[in-house]
Amino acid sequence: MTRRHQFVARGVIPACLLPFHDDLSIDEAGFRSHLADLLAIEGITAITLNAHATEVASCTEAEQERVLAIAGEVIGDRLPIVHGIYAEGSQEAARIARRAQKGGASALLVFPPGPFTLGHNVEMALTHLKWIADASDLPIIVFQYPLATGQGYKLDTLVAMAEQIPTMVAIKDWCADPRLAERQIVTLHGLTRPVNVLSTHSAWLFASLVLGCDGLLSGAGSVIADLQLALFNAVQADDLAAARAINARIRPIAEAFYAEPFGDMHNRMKEALVLLGRQERAVVRPPLVKIHAPEIASIRASLVAGGVL
Repeated sequence: MTRRHQFVARGVIPACLLPFHDDLSIDEAGFRSHLADLLAIEGITAITLNAHATEVASCTEAEQERVLAIAGEVIGDRLPIVHGIYAEGSQEAARIARRAQKGGASALLVFPPGPFTLGHNVEMALTHLKWIADASDLPIIVFQYPLATGQGYKLDTLVAMAEQIPTMVAIKDWCADPRLAERQIVTLHGLTRPVNVLSTHSAWLFASLVLGCDGLLSGAGSVIADLQLALFNAVQADDLAAARAINARIRPIAEAFYAEPFGDMHNRMKEALVLLGRQERAVVRPPLVKIHAPEIASIRASLVAGGVL
């Protein structure tokens, strides 16, 4: 199957959630409803799946294929689909890339492999990305992690990737360092073949966008893509007064979503969708566990404070 839609690495790209039944099987009806809710937001530029927000670490190969198939049925050719490449090894990453292209994805979001936590160099990073690029001609977004995790790429590594992998079109930036974020934007935009920067600094989205990002790719978009879109458009228009006002609505929600432990972020977003009446359940797969009533109450209060509930 050919790609359904041409991908442009700009604008607001929600990373969708994946609903589950109480027995931990995929809630296909709930997933279709969630995708339809996102499609109803006029102005988003793509939808991401088989990534952190869809709990990809706990999904089998067959489940990832099913997630893409359902998304293809619901989304059709209305928006590009960005497919996550989450794998420990380069051969498996290449297999996922081939399946994603065959299944109709329009772009790939490449996670750094787990072994990089032990350290890596430019040659290792290039080798991993080349395996993927050789397996698929889809545009690639490189997921930039914080350097402290060991999985983040130094700036010269990102430049080497951009210069040697023609299909690399953007990074999803989670470097967690405002000074580095700005240097990455300036450097990658200044290349002979410029590479875009999509912020995933959802806890400080306003600031990251003002630095010059070309858009954002965020799990929080599964809940508040409309507010993210309004913020992005205000920043693009240099209307900082409007952007600050929108950010004041986003702030309490972001603070609730991205509280400690950070790994519960998508768990909290599922609870938000239940509170908003968009989903029936907020089931997560282990090792994630359901959050407790006091925190759910805090999420409710944040949605009220943001004018969403």
